[in-house]
Amino acid sequence: MTRVFYASTLFGAMSLAAAIDAGRFGEGGRRVLVVSTNTLVPEVSTPLDQTPGFAALRSRFDGVRSWNELIAPLHPSDWKARVIEVPMISRLVSEALGLDRVEELVVESIAVPPARTIAGLVRDCPITVYSDGLMSYGPTRDPLPAEIFRRVTRLLHLDLVPGLTPLLLSEHGVRPELIDSDAFLEVVNQVAVTAPDMLAGEAVILGQYLSSLDIVTPEQEHELHEAMLRALVARGHRSVVFKPHPAAGSRHTRLLRASAQELGVRLVVAGESVPAEVVFSALRPELVVGCFSTGLVTASRYFGLRVASYGTPLVLERLTPYENSNRIPATIIDALLPRLSQAGELETPPAVEISELAGAVGYCMQSEAYPELRPVAEAYLSEHGTERYFKRQRLGALGLAPGGRAAGDAGALARLRRRLARSLS
Repeated sequence: MTRVFYASTLFGAMSLAAAIDAGRFGEGGRRVLVVSTNTLVPEVSTPLDQTPGFAALRSRFDGVRSWNELIAPLHPSDWKARVIEVPMISRLVSEALGLDRVEELVVESIAVPPARTIAGLVRDCPITVYSDGLMSYGPTRDPLPAEIFRRVTRLLHLDLVPGLTPLLLSEHGVRPELIDSDAFLEVVNQVAVTAPDMLAGEAVILGQYLSSLDIVTPEQEHELHEAMLRALVARGHRSVVFKPHPAAGSRHTRLLRASAQELGVRLVVAGESVPAEVVFSALRPELVVGCFSTGLVTASRYFGLRVASYGTPLVLERLTPYENSNRIPATIIDALLPRLSQAGELETPPAVEISELAGAVGYCMQSEAYPELRPVAEAYLSEHGTERYFKRQRLGALGLAPGGRAAGDAGALARLRRRLARSLS
């Protein structure tokens, strides 16, 4: 019996290792890990299984296989088998990966390739989905075909926001299960021992890849990083660590180095293959700042570090369409964490019941999939209004704001969109 695991990031692989150590996958059997590099140009990126930190995780698996090598020269985020090819390619994949009888498939981000592609090719077995950070608290990104969602039995996730239940896949009755926090921290500590030495820094800036997602322009993303740096300088920090996102490329790092030089700040750049959690464990910085990275929550939740958000209002305004899967992470970060001002001051956001806010936003993102959340949305909007987290056009389409179409019309349009999506998937 074989369990097949899939991971594209060291954070994901650490989550899997913690779940294995905590007994979430039982004892015995063969474990095969399939890794992929999903950056814009995978050929110039370090594969997951070749990063220094992965050495601490390798013993959990009996074999490691590269999805990139298997489907080369095609890109993992783009390629998927045509329906008529699935039986043939499924056999070829099983032979190439050395799979016999698969007992369980464990994947991340199942709504999109390559996880969705792998789920369609490694067939006739149950599927466990493990969370992609804060996105697990939001709606399922895209409709899943019945041959996939009927196989999903559980969602493994870190307890990033205590008291908040993941919305991901709940429309299919998938039950959420927690990954043990102590097991995760132990894995982080093991990876930290093998990570490259890092110079000390008083504060950490968490980079993302907002321009690659077309949320902002490259120039605006650099301005966002520079504004974070200036705010840290205003707080008196003179030594800062920049942790770029693995998929962001080197441009932002070069530009931020130049800005740091002008400001007289020593900027240390953490390696792209080093998880943010390893940086937190090794450096214990005084402050961690970012836009809406899951790393902000892990820094606070698991390492007890002071954190702050910067730039989330811009992201919330720019995210399109409204159902963009980054909306829930941005909403959670903006609503719960202190906000760093340009003057370097930390401002506490207004108190909010996060489960009600997340439910209201989740309903507005995917109303057809979660009709039971409509009363939650109505109650939240009635008490708190529509500012910051909602778009009036969206509310009007759902019949939640004056001048909107009737709720029935909105539901009909949503059903049509989902049927079209299923027919094209």
